[in-house]
Amino acid sequence: MADAAGARILVIDDEPQIRRFLAISLRAQGYVVAEAVDGRSGLEALATRGADLVVLDMGLPDLDGLEVLRDLRAWSVVPVVVLSVRSGEDQKVAALDAGANDYVTKPFGVQELSARLRALLRAKPDGERAAVFDDGHLRIDFGLRQVDLDGEAVVLSRKEWALLALLVRHAGRVVTQPQILRELWGPGHLEDTHYLRILVAKLRAKLGDDAASPRYLHTEPGVGLRFSAS
Repeated sequence: MADAAGARILVIDDEPQIRRFLAISLRAQGYVVAEAVDGRSGLEALATRGADLVVLDMGLPDLDGLEVLRDLRAWSVVPVVVLSVRSGEDQKVAALDAGANDYVTKPFGVQELSARLRALLRAKPDGERAAVFDDGHLRIDFGLRQVDLDGEAVVLSRKEWALLALLVRHAGRVVTQPQILRELWGPGHLEDTHYLRILVAKLRAKLGDDAASPRYLHTEPGVGLRFSAS
């Protein structure tokens, strides 16, 4: 198939039977298939070797699929199809809100899955965001979730990492307070702006960013935050 020829598919699933079934089926259609057995190795494979599309299981042994999706979306626009035994509407909505492009419930038919893959590959955005930000002072490796400042490792909490990744993903643009609160704490916390103030202060301290004259985290009063390396 012309749509499939040479396209690289990364399958992240801890079930060897599923990986083997997908690898055989997809390679027979002309895809190049890579496999990962857990979330961390999947993110590393995507960051280092790339892919045109990711097939992601929700029930991974190390990271929940939603966490993998959020980490991935911090630096990549690659299409993601979720495979899951979780068939509830809430689970589907959560996956789509976290960045999945499509959701297929196990057990699934290979013809239907192939059709969904072809549709996403036809609509695939041009280009990928860089997996590493490095201005010679601050280095952020999104695939490995590592931050270094002047060659020294910076240890971030989960929320600090999530905020930094979100802002870098929209570098140069203002990310509004409601958007940040919704993505980091959920839709029930849109009024809890003090959460964000505290988190920004902690992140600035770790990045050596002066609130009065910031290098990276710029506040737009009454609107939100903007990441800029200028």
